[in-house]
Amino acid sequence: MHLFFTSTKMAETERYAVVTGANKGIGFQICKQLAANGITVVLTARDENRGLEAVEKLKELDGFSDQIIFHQLDVTNPSSISCLAEFIKENFGRLDILINNAANGGVVVDFDDYRAQREQGAEVSFFNFLTENYEMAEECLNTNYYGVKRMIEAFLPLLQHSASPRIVNISSIMGKLKKLPTGWAKGVLSDVESLTEERVDEVVFKFLKDYKEGLLEAKDWPKSASAYIVSKAVANAYTRALAKKYPTIYVNCVHPGFVQTDMNGQYGDITVEEGAKGPVKVALLPDGGPSGAFFYQSEVSSFE
Repeated sequence: MHLFFTSTKMAETERYAVVTGANKGIGFQICKQLAANGITVVLTARDENRGLEAVEKLKELDGFSDQIIFHQLDVTNPSSISCLAEFIKENFGRLDILINNAANGGVVVDFDDYRAQREQGAEVSFFNFLTENYEMAEECLNTNYYGVKRMIEAFLPLLQHSASPRIVNISSIMGKLKKLPTGWAKGVLSDVESLTEERVDEVVFKFLKDYKEGLLEAKDWPKSASAYIVSKAVANAYTRALAKKYPTIYVNCVHPGFVQTDMNGQYGDITVEEGAKGPVKVALLPDGGPSGAFFYQSEVSSFE
């Protein structure tokens, strides 16, 4: 399901963006802020009804009549991605900005217990209330890493038709290399000179294999929120490898800040409006800016 523009011909100077996982939270705000900058935005979501409601909300509140449209998308489903790519090709002929925001936490959090203990004055760690298993880990990697890869591979031809293509992968400081125990995986992901997509894939394959065999601790993987940490670390590494492979496309990853979202039970330090500012700024960076970089909000930071 999608909503079409009323205009019959798109201006050559107009810019087009796709934002994944955008019916709420950071993704929703990214769409709003891109539209406010004159970008035509395709807001995507797995749930069609929620996606359509999000578009209508933006139209009612902000008057983005023909500037934001909806198209259903599940980044774990190749046919869903192909359908969106075909829609973009037929209607716009190119893509200027791809923002990979859809994410999976890889855990289930007992927020009720966490909230109750905090209210009683206990100093408790968020990580003590996590439940995680192999199935959750597989789903997490399928979204946060393979989903990003599928999207980029599908849209590369359309991005290459843009005069100024941008890819922004929403990341996290949880994916910084310091979050990985010293071991083989950290060595592979930190070796920038030898970093390739294939090497990153090896890390993912080994992680899931070790997880399934109950060898996470023995093989130097993170002990808690392991899938999320690894998924963001490999997505960061993939960003660096991609920037080397496609020097004409600006590819960066952005940690938006500790944002108040459903994923963290609204316990973030900043609002979704503030969290969207960094990704939007990076998406709109002028030519000559950094590529293959990690941004902490709107400033270049380290992958370490």
